[in-house]
Amino acid sequence: MIRRIIEIDAEKCNGCGACARACHEGAIDIIDGKARLTRENYCDGLGDCLPECPMDAITFQEREAPAYDEAAVLAARQSKQFTVHGETPVSRENQSDSRASDSRTCISQLAQWPCQIKLVPVSAPYFKGAELLIAADCTAYAYSNFHNDYMKGRITLIGCPKLDSVDYSIKLTEILKYNNIKSVILLRMEVPCCGGLEAAVKKALQESGKQISLQVVILSIDGRIL
Repeated sequence: MIRRIIEIDAEKCNGCGACARACHEGAIDIIDGKARLTRENYCDGLGDCLPECPMDAITFQEREAPAYDEAAVLAARQSKQFTVHGETPVSRENQSDSRASDSRTCISQLAQWPCQIKLVPVSAPYFKGAELLIAADCTAYAYSNFHNDYMKGRITLIGCPKLDSVDYSIKLTEILKYNNIKSVILLRMEVPCCGGLEAAVKKALQESGKQISLQVVILSIDGRIL
């Protein structure tokens, strides 16, 4: 079948492994120091790996490829094995006890997928009556209790205007305009580039023509709420 799938430029690839870590389906491995799309039927064509590549080595193409096999992806996940940089799969049970304990107690509060602003659809059932969290990428790393304090009970959209060459206000305007959004929390860093995300959110609220409450929370670079 002809479908959208990623293509990796081996000449540009520096083998950092960011794309492999970003691919939740496990379609990419690092082989001989280069990223390779080793399982085409695992690639869903959404492109979570694209914004993570520092070398701009990944693009989309329309070509003949096997259909995305969600069942195979789920089966691979349930096998409780993973590959790190193309090395031999390692069982999760062999990891340290402390890490295993953390994984049991830290429960993800992500309510939908995808969550990148670029990838999320304009209209989806989970937007109905939703409380929306729009967060800069870095906030999840800077704020230790990000999931419980901000994601819990909300639909989460994340992005970085410095990394994505898109106008977020266009997509956000459509989401706010065509869905029954109850409220919006914007979580951003104190750094100047996050001002672009705040400007996009405020522009979208204005152009949506709706009166939706907005709360802006700013984090310092050491994770404090300012």
